[in-house]
Amino acid sequence: MNQFLYSNRNYVLRKVLNAQENADIIKDLIEGILEMKILRILVNPYVIQNEKYLPKEENFGVVDVRIKTEKQEEYNVGIQFVDGKHIQTKIALYYLYIHSNQLYYHDDRKISKTITINFLDFPYQYLNENYHKVAILNKFRNIDFKEAEAEAHIIELPRFRVLEPKKMIKAEQWIAYIQGANQVLMDRAMKENKYIQRLHQMIQSYWEQEKI
Repeated sequence: MNQFLYSNRNYVLRKVLNAQENADIIKDLIEGILEMKILRILVNPYVIQNEKYLPKEENFGVVDVRIKTEKQEEYNVGIQFVDGKHIQTKIALYYLYIHSNQLYYHDDRKISKTITINFLDFPYQYLNENYHKVAILNKFRNIDFKEAEAEAHIIELPRFRVLEPKKMIKAEQWIAYIQGANQVLMDRAMKENKYIQRLHQMIQSYWEQEKI
C-alpha cells in the first residue's frame, strides 16, 4: 500500500478528496476502474455532514458520488478500502450504505443503480488470479438484495501487475499509485496522469499539516 495512504486510508482520502472541487480527480479514477466515460459527476456530502454520528470502526469509505455516463445512464458510485476481517460482510454493508444514501439527497433525483469499488490490500481467496473482479452481491448466500444486479468491483492490490509498464492504461496508473509497491511505476503514473499528481500533492500537504 502507498505509504501516504497506509494510516486509515479511507479517512485520509476522504479528507483530501471528498469535495466537489475535486470531482475531476474522482471522475478520472472511476473512469479508469469502471472503463466508462463520465459526462457529469456530483459529490454527495452526506458522509462528511454525518461523519461524527457514524461508527468510527466502519470508516464508510472514501466517496459517495452520482455519475451520468455518455450513454445517459446514472449510477451511484462508492469507493472504499477494506481490511482483512469479515470481507464479504463489509463489502455488502458498504454497498447497502451507499445505495440507501439516496434517500437523504432531497433533490428529487430518481433511485439509481449503485456500483462500489473495493480495494483490498491483501490476497483474498474468493477471487481467482485476476486482480480485478466484478461480484454481483445478490448471488451471495444469505444476502437479500432487491436490485437485479448489486455490482461490487473488488481489486486485490497484491495481485496487481503491469504487463507493459511503458503503456499503462488509466486503470493501471491509478492502481499502481494506490498499490505503492513500485516507485518507478508510481512516478510514471504521476508523470502521465495530472489527476494522480494533483492528488499526491494534496495528500503530501495533508500530512505536512498533520505533523504540525
